[in-house]
Amino acid sequence: MSHSPTSSSPPRRSLVSGGAGFIGSHLTELLLKRGDHVTVVDDLSTGRISNLDTARQVAPERLRFIEAELGRALGTFVPGEHFDQFYHLAASVGVKRVMDRPIESIDTNILETSAALRFASERKIAILIASSSEVYGKPTTDVFREDDDVIYGPTTITRWSYACSKAIDEFLALAYHAKQSLPVVVVRFFNTIGPRQVGEYGMVVPRFVQAALKGDALEVHGDGSQSRCFCDVRDVVRVLPTLLDASGNHGKIFNVGSDQPISIRALAESVIRVTESSSTIRTIPYAQAFGPGAGFEDLRHRRPSLERIRGATGFTAEIPLEVTIRDVASFLTAGAAVAKAGAR
Repeated sequence: MSHSPTSSSPPRRSLVSGGAGFIGSHLTELLLKRGDHVTVVDDLSTGRISNLDTARQVAPERLRFIEAELGRALGTFVPGEHFDQFYHLAASVGVKRVMDRPIESIDTNILETSAALRFASERKIAILIASSSEVYGKPTTDVFREDDDVIYGPTTITRWSYACSKAIDEFLALAYHAKQSLPVVVVRFFNTIGPRQVGEYGMVVPRFVQAALKGDALEVHGDGSQSRCFCDVRDVVRVLPTLLDASGNHGKIFNVGSDQPISIRALAESVIRVTESSSTIRTIPYAQAFGPGAGFEDLRHRRPSLERIRGATGFTAEIPLEVTIRDVASFLTAGAAVAKAGAR
């Protein structure tokens, strides 16, 4: 699938919120490679300016970076400044961050998405809203489909605040489409992994790889039988412009990810094997991992139906899990080497 504009058309101007983040920086590179002028807005609360190093190598003259909260940045764009597409990826990410900072997470997810949709509607810009598989809550089915009913736990369980806030984002996006004809696409990411993802917010793959590289025990929460479907970020981002480009996808929700499940224990074993580590695996209770009063509840399984996105785009995840693990290890090793050299 090609994303290159025709020779007679001017380059597209794309706005990416959260563009210095894990997924956003990979998307920024892809948009630059197809010829876009890209404006990135990121407050660097979880993003890193170094994530844009490769993007700057692609086309520094077509990349603009604004360090600011999204709502504040949107207010600085003059009325005549035009964008063709808006990819709203700014959000609180990671189980640990959500558990540690629930107020910030709720505010960020709802208020910034509201500001993004209002801006897109006023400027008549096609917009993609990043949502999450967390929206499915506590499903009663083995495979999650976009039109399934959802069930959440009680408000006393902190983790469900994230699911509810992302669901509000979706309701708001679909309302803008229905009532103001806003060209909007909602994507629900399922366990996206790859280079530039860090483990400090609870992301399991970089956390496991970091431990394996050090020879430390890999800490598996619960008994490890819970399963997830992991998809490389480079597979994920290549389908996002395709979804937003086609008007037939507007007003729809799409699962994006892999549909091949693996248990968390098997994932830990794979990380140890791929990195050739001497690490062991240690299981720890959720109460020990997050604190006895943290209000955490896990899901046993999380597997998306990809029928809708395959029908719309032909999407298939292509990068094997072992390759992603190896690339994550290379990224973390390189980062450790740079940090060590800088400390000398």
